[in-house]
Amino acid sequence: MIKNPLKNPKVVSQAAWLEARKKLLAMEKEHTRRGDEINAERRALPWVKIEKEYVFDAPGGKETLFDLFGDRSQLVVVHFMLGPDWEEGCRGCSFGADHLNGVLVHLEQHDVAIVAVSRAPLPKIEAFKKRMGWRFKWVSSLGTDFNYDFHVSFTPEELTKGKIYYNYDWRDGEIDELAGNSVFYRDEAGMVYHTYSRYARGGESGLTVYSFLDMLPKGREEYGPTYSMMDWLRHHDRYGITEEVGSAAQ
Repeated sequence: MIKNPLKNPKVVSQAAWLEARKKLLAMEKEHTRRGDEINAERRALPWVKIEKEYVFDAPGGKETLFDLFGDRSQLVVVHFMLGPDWEEGCRGCSFGADHLNGVLVHLEQHDVAIVAVSRAPLPKIEAFKKRMGWRFKWVSSLGTDFNYDFHVSFTPEELTKGKIYYNYDWRDGEIDELAGNSVFYRDEAGMVYHTYSRYARGGESGLTVYSFLDMLPKGREEYGPTYSMMDWLRHHDRYGITEEVGSAAQ
């Protein structure tokens, strides 16, 4: 259980604070250096050639995975939790999507395309995207194996068995959609390769809000009942509206 540091704050002199801060700085620097090493290992992962053709419903018509790159060689797919029967997108995925509008232009100038993919039909995707004011491209994988092949959607049979394969392990499963990111590369010959996927808390590095909260005395304030972002998070147009805390899918 995460403890609330405000319950017993330690108040010291400026000199004592500086000593403690320098000790923490050494830890932060080590964390940064270790992060650089992990990033290098991530880039060095072997690739898997995509042999299957995936065809998505896009705003301009049918598009393949190849097409989603546009004129860029690198593609980030945001596996956005919005199932065919859902009324709205997942709050956690929406939280992540709120971070994208400002970075799109910079990533696009760096040879990177970002596309969200969900199993909801395109009209439902377009309506929710308009409501939330997002600009990134968002396509439907309904009727394809894409979400299942990348282990972010799960069949009724899998859910009946109670075990799903997610984040590279078998775990209890009660929901038909989960989140993640997948990275692809398209070479000069037009071949597409899967280079990386991350799931669960692996996506936290893209959440700038958390970077700020983690600096603050109150921190994330995720003290229950779910001990996650679902303790406080809402769709950005729902703050100030009384709601019960629900699952990540709401």
